[in-house]
Amino acid sequence: MSLNTAHVNGGVLIHAGECILIFSEDVSMDFSGQDNPAFKGTKIGRIYLTTHRMIFNNNKQNDPLLSFSFPFVTLSDVELEQPVFGANYIKGKVRAQPNGNWVGEAKFKVVFKKGGAIDFAQAMIKAADMASRNGPNSPPPYSPPAGPWYQAPPPAYTATPTGYYGWVPPVHAFPDAPPVNSVYMTDMPPPYPGINAGYAGYASAPTNQQVGAVGFNPNLMAPSEGKAAEAAQSAYYDPNRPQCAYVPPPAYYEPPPTYQEANKKNQ
Repeated sequence: MSLNTAHVNGGVLIHAGECILIFSEDVSMDFSGQDNPAFKGTKIGRIYLTTHRMIFNNNKQNDPLLSFSFPFVTLSDVELEQPVFGANYIKGKVRAQPNGNWVGEAKFKVVFKKGGAIDFAQAMIKAADMASRNGPNSPPPYSPPAGPWYQAPPPAYTATPTGYYGWVPPVHAFPDAPPVNSVYMTDMPPPYPGINAGYAGYASAPTNQQVGAVGFNPNLMAPSEGKAAEAAQSAYYDPNRPQCAYVPPPAYYEPPPTYQEANKKNQ
C-alpha cells in the first residue's frame, strides 16, 4: 500500500489499463497501529474499487493523508462487521509497499455511512480472489508515474454490462459513477496484476504458482470458480474487453506530488 500516490488535480489517479468497478462517496476511514501522523484522525472521502486495488481519496485537502492505495496483495484479515447499533463497516490490515511513503503495517476501518458495506466487501473479496490467481505474493516496490497524466476516458470508470469472466460488480448497490472531471490516468501500467488474466502490462511479472485470496475472511468468499480463460492483452488494449481500451491524448502534465511535496504545499 502506498500513501499519497493515487490523487492528482483534486481527483483520483489510476494506472493505464486499470478500470474502476464501483465507487462510493461519504465513507469514513480510520487507521490504527501506526505512529505516522498522516494516519491520525478520521478521514472522510470517496472510495474506489478497481480491477487492481482499493483507493481512498480524502475530501480534506489540507490533511497529511490525501489518498491511500490498497493493492489487493497488501491486504490481510479483511472482515465485514455488522454492529447492532451503527453503520456496517469493513476492517482489515494492510502492509506498506517499499518506497510507498510509509513503512510497516496498519489496521484500517472503512465505514459506509450511506450503506453498501456488504456489497462492497463481497465485491472486493471477489476481485481480490480473481487477482490472486495472477500472483505475486508480496507487495512490489512503488514506482511514481514517470509519464503524463490526463483525464481518463469514460470506459475506465463506467460499468460494463458484460462483467468480468461471468462476474458483474454490484453496480445496483453503487449506481453513481465518479464525476467525469475527477478521474485521471497515466501511461504507466500497474506494478501488480489485477483481475485481468494474462495482462502483460504490469511491472512485476506474476509467478506460475496459484495463490489463494490474500487473508480474507473465508465466510465472505464467493464459491470458487474455474480458472478464468486467459485473454490476450497488450499493455493498453484487450480485444476481449474493449471497454478498457483507450487512446492517450498528446497533452502532458506534471506527475502527482510526493508525500513530502504535499506536506510542504499544505503547511
